Formats: sequence, structure tokens, C-alpha cells
Amino acid sequence: MHKRIGFRTDEQKGREVIDRTGLAEFLRRRRESLQPEDVGLPRGRRRRTSGLRREEVAALCHMSTDYYARLERERGPHPSEQMIASIAQGLRLSLDERDHLFRLAGHQPPLRGAASEHISPGMLRIFDRLQDTPAEIVTELGETLRQTPLGIALTGDLTEYTGPARSIGYRWFTDPATRERYAPEDHAFLTRMFASGLRGVLTLRGPDSHAAHLADLLLAQSEEFREAWDLHEVGIRPREVKRFVHPEVGPMDLTCQTLLEPGQSHFLLVYTAIPGSESYAKLELLSVIGSQTLDQGVSERSGDGIVPGHY
Repeated sequence: MHKRIGFRTDEQKGREVIDRTGLAEFLRRRRESLQPEDVGLPRGRRRRTSGLRREEVAALCHMSTDYYARLERERGPHPSEQMIASIAQGLRLSLDERDHLFRLAGHQPPLRGAASEHISPGMLRIFDRLQDTPAEIVTELGETLRQTPLGIALTGDLTEYTGPARSIGYRWFTDPATRERYAPEDHAFLTRMFASGLRGVLTLRGPDSHAAHLADLLLAQSEEFREAWDLHEVGIRPREVKRFVHPEVGPMDLTCQTLLEPGQSHFLLVYTAIPGSESYAKLELLSVIGSQTLDQGVSERSGDGIVPGHY
């Protein structure tokens, strides 16, 4: 017998609240429909579960297994918008499915388009298969949404920044440490490129956009940005070969390939080196150093009782 379908309403506050039954059923169905290969996980030999295990989904959503399990059992606290967004991303939901999940949890869905940080399932499927390659998914303003382990080893964890500093263009003019990862001879070009790129996004999105807010902040804080902004340059594109300076392995020349998700204005950036080159050897060394550092960091965070992840 099916349970009654519908939202319960908080009459005193006049707003929708969580539909626990609908939320639990939707989460279970989506989890059971996903296979390990869909999210870059090994299947293993003794798998009996239809779809993913709860602990696997919890790890993908950056939350404890107990918290996720309680949601599937119609229990636990009312999940926040941030938590629902993390679940939507972890379960590789489409935008329609994401919006449905938000409504089941009693929240208004986020805006779609350039302002959205929800990564499309298709782009995530590609990203999940690049775990042995430096790669990242960024917004049109250079805000990093996801990085592979080798991507973190190359540039540091760029998802930890908050506020305006999430944008690499903003950090370029306000945080001297950002420039340490790039060849000094490229700094003048990158200054022009970041100013040009921000102007292009501002023109596209308008005076009330996040790009306009970043421009206002930089005009007030950075003389270098003001000088570059006054040039009114547009259309300065990133070079195909990027020259990084890593604190442990030194300079590297890496080719950057870009995949665009037009509907969300997200970019998948993949960095590779020419086989047999010095940069290729350094990238292989970095993969060893990076895995050791990542394992150590996860061990330390787990010891503090913190679930590894961005949320």
C-alpha cells in the first residue's frame, strides 16, 4: 500500500517543510540506480547491493554514513540547503532531479545557469575517470568546484577558499601567494588575462552580476588591477601551455585542454605533459608526493572526527 503523497505544511510559518517519505524514497531509488562505475569506484568481487552502498553515497556527498542513512529512514534533522546541494551532486542528479530533491527537502531550488554550481552528471562522469591526471572543474569566474587528487597536488586545494577569494582572478590581485605557482615571466600576461576575462564576464552578465561585484572590490583594493582595467582589453585567452612552479618538483610546462558545459558555464580543465619530457617525469613524481600528502591529510582529519570533503 502506498503512503499518502504530498508535502506537510507548517501552518504557523506558512511555508513548506520536509517531505520525509518522499525524500527517503527518492534517495533510495537514486542510490540503487547508480553503479560503482558511474562514479569512478571499483566494483569489487563481493558486491551484493543493488547499486551503491549507503557508505559509498555518504562519502560522495561528504557526510557521515549515519547522517545519510537517517535520511533514507525518514529520520534525522532537517537537512540544510548546503547539505541537499551536496547530496544532489554526490548522486549525480540532473538539474530537474536536483530541483525535485530541494523541494522534497522543503527548500527552493537554486537558480540555474551561470550562477549555478551544480555540475552536470555528464561532466562528472568524465571527471571521475581522470583521477590519475591533474584536472579541475571551474566556473566562468575561475572558482574551482572540483579537483582530482593530482590537481590538488599541483596547485593546492583551491576549493577551500571562501567569499571573493574563491575566484583565482580575485586572488591574483589580492593574494601574493597565488602567483608563486606560476612562472614569473608569465605574470604580466596573466594580469592582463584576468582583467580581460573579468570584463568579458561582466559585460555578458550585467551590472548586477557577481562579476560586477568582484570588479568593484578589485578596483577599490588593487592599483595593478585598476591599471589593467583601464586598458579595456577583451578577448585575451589563456595560453595552451601553462607554466607552473611547484614548491617541491620545480617548473613544469603542462598543456591545458578545456571542455565547456554551455548550460552551466562550467569548464573542465585537464593538464598533461608531453611523454618523455622533463615535465612528464616531474608530473609522475608529483603523483607519488601528492598521494602521500593526501593520505596523511585524510588520516589527520579523520582522527579529529571530521569527514573529509568540501562540506
